[in-house]
Amino acid sequence: MEAIVAGPERRQRITAEIMERTGIDEAMIERLVHGFYAKVRADAVLGPIFDVRIRDWEPHLAQMCAFWSSVALMTGRYHGTPMAKHLPLPVDAGHFDRWLELFEQAAREICPPEAEVHFVERARRIAASLELGIAGAQGIMLGNGERFRRNQTGAV
Repeated sequence: MEAIVAGPERRQRITAEIMERTGIDEAMIERLVHGFYAKVRADAVLGPIFDVRIRDWEPHLAQMCAFWSSVALMTGRYHGTPMAKHLPLPVDAGHFDRWLELFEQAAREICPPEAEVHFVERARRIAASLELGIAGAQGIMLGNGERFRRNQTGAV
């Protein structure tokens, strides 16, 4: 009977399996994060939101590399509160759509197909979760398929 693997050993095994299956490693995550945020910073929709909040990009990029390492490879490197950081932002469905568009472009440009799919699936879940949380913080309960729009009363 095989022993149950728990804790750090289990995490390492899961990480190794994902790396083997997708080709994702820390270097790819760093290229993706840096490539994606270069697009964000140059973007007319998202750039201004980041410009007023981030003065020193290196710590932010390092934190985002740790975040994506945790999300994509299950490494547990990130120890933050993404929802709390996003709740005060003046964003809605349009911003999340643009974020996903830029993220998907970066993933397509930087990653092999299996890795691209892996990253994009997770990015879509993250965007949906953040949008739902932000809407809820505004007192709006989104129904299935509804989107959060700040410039209208309620959800669309």
